[in-house]
Amino acid sequence: MDQLSRFLQDAAAAFAIDRAGVGRMADGITAEIRRAIAGNRTSLAMLPSFLDRPAGTEQGRFLALDFGGTNVRLLLVELRGSGKFEILVQRNWPLRDGAAGYDYTTREIRGEQLFGFIADRIAELGLGRSGLKLGHTFSYGCRQYSVNRAELILWGKEINISGMEGQDINGLLADALAGRGLGHIIPVALLNDTVATLLAAAYQDSCTDIASVCGTGHNICYREKFSPLTGRPMILNMESGGFDRAPATVYDRLLDEVSEQPGSQKLEKQVAGHYLGEIFRLVYQAGADRGLLPALEERYALRSEALGLMLADDSPAGQVTGRFFAETYGLTVQPEQIQALRRLAGLIVCRSARLVAAAYLGVLRHLDPDLTQQHMIAIDGSLYEKMPGYAGLIRQTLEEQLEDRAGQTGIRLVKDGSGLGAAIAAATVS
Repeated sequence: MDQLSRFLQDAAAAFAIDRAGVGRMADGITAEIRRAIAGNRTSLAMLPSFLDRPAGTEQGRFLALDFGGTNVRLLLVELRGSGKFEILVQRNWPLRDGAAGYDYTTREIRGEQLFGFIADRIAELGLGRSGLKLGHTFSYGCRQYSVNRAELILWGKEINISGMEGQDINGLLADALAGRGLGHIIPVALLNDTVATLLAAAYQDSCTDIASVCGTGHNICYREKFSPLTGRPMILNMESGGFDRAPATVYDRLLDEVSEQPGSQKLEKQVAGHYLGEIFRLVYQAGADRGLLPALEERYALRSEALGLMLADDSPAGQVTGRFFAETYGLTVQPEQIQALRRLAGLIVCRSARLVAAAYLGVLRHLDPDLTQQHMIAIDGSLYEKMPGYAGLIRQTLEEQLEDRAGQTGIRLVKDGSGLGAAIAAATVS
């Protein structure tokens, strides 16, 4: 066996998660959920949403504000009951625009200015004077006190607006709307994108009790039958990316040590699209350090989309992969190296999917240990939707574990659930 083959064999052993390993991690998730519900501190935040899933009969027109990056989006949604809906209006606005001469993402901006900008954009739509309830999907770290009251803990995702930590997010939005004569638009709910995905799916399928964002980041929420806060059903946001008991490799530890927040979000760093390319690069560079591959030393130089390109490359000798490395990084990789790189991409993507499936399994074991009921897992995100083979690997891993009861659990892709889910949240509160 040559050195490159031996190196790849070692990588395969490091990233393999066998059936028993999936089961152990699922048990770990279940145990953490139950400890958290009992009031113990765990690596899962288990944040209350103060929302239950919809009945599917909700009707009316509702506004949805989707705020999850450097763009904000507003939708006017008509819910028609029986799981049917229509998006009547949809608009997107960037928070920074060099050509227009503004940037609402910097420390020089105050919260009042940010939400004033958003309120001005809403005013441009001319939505009339009749009362409209608004649901707000806000995908940043919050401390939530009720369905409509949450305080910002920390920004992220390229936004660093000053002075908003500890402020009531929907309170700022309501003040900005009222100050522009839009007091008839009333924010009534604030939620994150994972909870919104569950609501969007459950409006059409009442079996939906688990939802997940599986893209640049990773998270899971589920419907807890007996919330520790109320004793009634409530959707809990697990912040499952913080789970810290998944089996880790030396490459995971290297990535974590130099990350912005070492020791936090350990599962997310193993499975989310933002990190998969860097995990690949770290393994690749370990091979380069041994003289097996040309060097690629720049951190995060390789994105998860590159892994997708390699996995989708069906050219006879991997010419597509070879051309990608030549054109993007100026690196010449030989046919035998290309074969090894494609195999490595498959190992890292497969591990991600199996760990994510293990997390879903852990939630299922908590909800329904004997799997006597029907369950639907709603998933939104580019990794699940676009990474070659990813969705199939999740399904395969669940079937491997659930065996003859695998038919009790379905999985569905929910595209863009954050907008529809916010409107549904407003409807359920109304």
